[in-house]
Amino acid sequence: MKRFPWIPYAISFIVILLLALFPVISVFIVYLVADANSCRVDEAGVYPCVVGDSDIGGLLAFMGLLGWLMLATIPLGGMALLLWCVVLVGHLLYRRYKSAQSGTSI
Repeated sequence: MKRFPWIPYAISFIVILLLALFPVISVFIVYLVADANSCRVDEAGVYPCVVGDSDIGGLLAFMGLLGWLMLATIPLGGMALLLWCVVLVGHLLYRRYKSAQSGTSI
């Protein structure tokens, strides 16, 4: 019997996690950059934040507001991971059933 396709399962798992956690990662990066450069970031508005020769206050404000997107991405990512687990277990059980039918080991 062919080897189990772990790589596509691992890649899909990582993609689901990254999409679900993207807003959290975005907010984390915003506050790392803002704290390192003594900048103010909140939902009330855009504040100047000069890093090097560029004002990235607008970008930091936008990325900070992306944090609200986690209200949708985390539950959807949780459902996607649940479906991923069901498919993985179903695939493993199917392979076990097929190998038992043919009399070979997994």
